[in-house]
Amino acid sequence: MMRRIAVLDAPTNLGLRPPTSTSVPGCGKAPGALRDHDLLARLRARDAGCVTPPRYDPGDWRPGDGVCHAREIADYSLALAERIGSIIDRGEFPVVLGGDCSVLLGSALAMHRLGEAVGGRIGLVFVDGHSDFRHPGNASYVGAAAGEDLALVTGRGQADLAALEGRRPYFRDVDVVVLGIRAQDEYRLDLQAAGITTRPVPALRAEGAARTAQWAHEQLADCAGYWVHIDVDVLDPAVMPAVDAPDPGGIAFAELEILLAGLVDTPHCLGVELTVFDPDYDPDGSYAAEIVNTVVAGLAPVTAPEAVPPRLLSSRSTPSPRRGNGRTKAAAERPNGPRTAHRDEAPYAAPDFAAGSPADAEPDSVRVEEPSGVRVAEQTGADVAGRLSLGGLAPAESDPLRILGPIHSEPAGASAPVEREPVGPPASAGPGLLRRPSSTAPDSSDNPNADTA
Repeated sequence: MMRRIAVLDAPTNLGLRPPTSTSVPGCGKAPGALRDHDLLARLRARDAGCVTPPRYDPGDWRPGDGVCHAREIADYSLALAERIGSIIDRGEFPVVLGGDCSVLLGSALAMHRLGEAVGGRIGLVFVDGHSDFRHPGNASYVGAAAGEDLALVTGRGQADLAALEGRRPYFRDVDVVVLGIRAQDEYRLDLQAAGITTRPVPALRAEGAARTAQWAHEQLADCAGYWVHIDVDVLDPAVMPAVDAPDPGGIAFAELEILLAGLVDTPHCLGVELTVFDPDYDPDGSYAAEIVNTVVAGLAPVTAPEAVPPRLLSSRSTPSPRRGNGRTKAAAERPNGPRTAHRDEAPYAAPDFAAGSPADAEPDSVRVEEPSGVRVAEQTGADVAGRLSLGGLAPAESDPLRILGPIHSEPAGASAPVEREPVGPPASAGPGLLRRPSSTAPDSSDNPNADTA
């Protein structure tokens, strides 16, 4: 029985600082830009609609006022959690199209509700070019929720965002796996101190994307299931610069495709969100097309006829120690100069427990274009990952590797019509485990840093 995908738009840009004094972040346009490349039809997905965000207006926010747009982000997160919950109640696989990384707060809240309902813990696979771990414990001030989302969902920061409905944290430190951060991420030591398992780009490339996905499964084997967050700035700006904070040293489209396919090829993966793509930096739509090709190919295991429906497991009562050390030792300091991101991150300490059993996965084949643009070769995912691990990405003056087509191509004319969500309250074929009365909305009056802009 295949799993059906439901695509939900979350076009929020509330979590980013304005690019200039007279403009707003363009990532809110991302869902529309991706849909323009037939994403839903190619995924044979149901259209689950859109959670419309409040207006972007920083007002008179100043450093020291807490997270900008905090009240609006909190309200939006509650609405987004409801919609994600309705999708999961129907037995579907949610694919959330952000928006900035603050959408993670809504999905994290939905996962915590689900974990409570099934009597287990839900984990998080955090695929991102930055750790997004800034918080008041490691920074002079906070401000952009998109640079603080991992800190917030692990319970750090102001209560009106980190403790919605009195839930804190949404994900425990030991139930988080961070993949794809840069080797010199400024908060890498804070992650290590917290007991959060990481695999930066050099280690991810050395092990390969397919093995890294399997390794992530193992780290979260004590969880009832897990959610996948993907920030497209995990990609190197040589192949995908259309983000608010491009940092060199990222992965290639081929690696992201293989990694995503490995992460979703298990009934314990509950859903995926995609964030931070900014169409304002993609005037001809070429980067949107590359992202859609990668997502369609990466999500193919979800809709394969032999795919297993989602299955939640109760967490083990006695966590076992982790296999191997996923944390990294800092070898050098972050390069001098200001960070180009409109983000931030943070530290904390926690005990080290959780472990797991491997999930077998064989890399699929992908077609790649040689840097010369002449020779096209069919290679396995392991070949591509191995080749990238040896020499890294091509220099800026060379043409980087590009995916020419999805791993699993669809038969001609096989695209099914897109089903749109019915008008009215969300339907639920399940027990309504994630419904919560609106009276449980958080009261931020006890937090002096709450943003009232």
